[in-house]
Amino acid sequence: MRKTFLFRNRRESLFMSSVLAGFHVILQAHISPSMKQLISHLSDGLTAFRSFLKTEFSDENIEFWLACEDYKKIKTPAKLMSKAEKIYKEFIDVQAPREINIDHTTREETKAGLQQPTPSSLNLVQARVYSLMEKDSYPRFLRSKLYQDLLNKTHTHCQRKSV
Repeated sequence: MRKTFLFRNRRESLFMSSVLAGFHVILQAHISPSMKQLISHLSDGLTAFRSFLKTEFSDENIEFWLACEDYKKIKTPAKLMSKAEKIYKEFIDVQAPREINIDHTTREETKAGLQQPTPSSLNLVQARVYSLMEKDSYPRFLRSKLYQDLLNKTHTHCQRKSV
C-alpha cells in the first residue's frame, strides 16, 4: 500500500507551514480582547461593557470591581477603613442597595477581613465577581450589538488614521 502525503516535498511543506503561520497571525488580530484588557485599558470598551451590564441589570458587578480597584490604591489606614465600610454597605451587605451575587461564606470572610482592612482585603470577593462576569456576562457582551458597534467605531477610527 502506497502512502500519500499532504505535501510533495520538504520545500512545499515549509512553504505551507509559513503560510499557515501567517494565517494564524491574521486570525489573532481578530480575536476579542480579554475582559481584563477591555476594562483596564480601553475606556470605550469599559463604557460599552458598563452599558451592556445595565441592560442586563447587573452593572453592580463592574461598579464593585472598579471600586475595589480604587480601594487597592489607598495608602492610609483611616481612608482604607472609610472606603471599606462604604463598599461593604453599597455592595456586600445582604441589605446593600447594589448587592453583588456572592455566596454566604465569601460574604462572611470578607466581612471579617474588613474589621482590620488592608489593601488586599477585598481581593477574594473581587476575584469571585470578576470570574462571574468573565464566565457569564462577558461572552454575551461579545455577541451583543454594543460590542459590534464598538468594533465598527474602532475600525472606522483606524481607517481614518491610516488615510
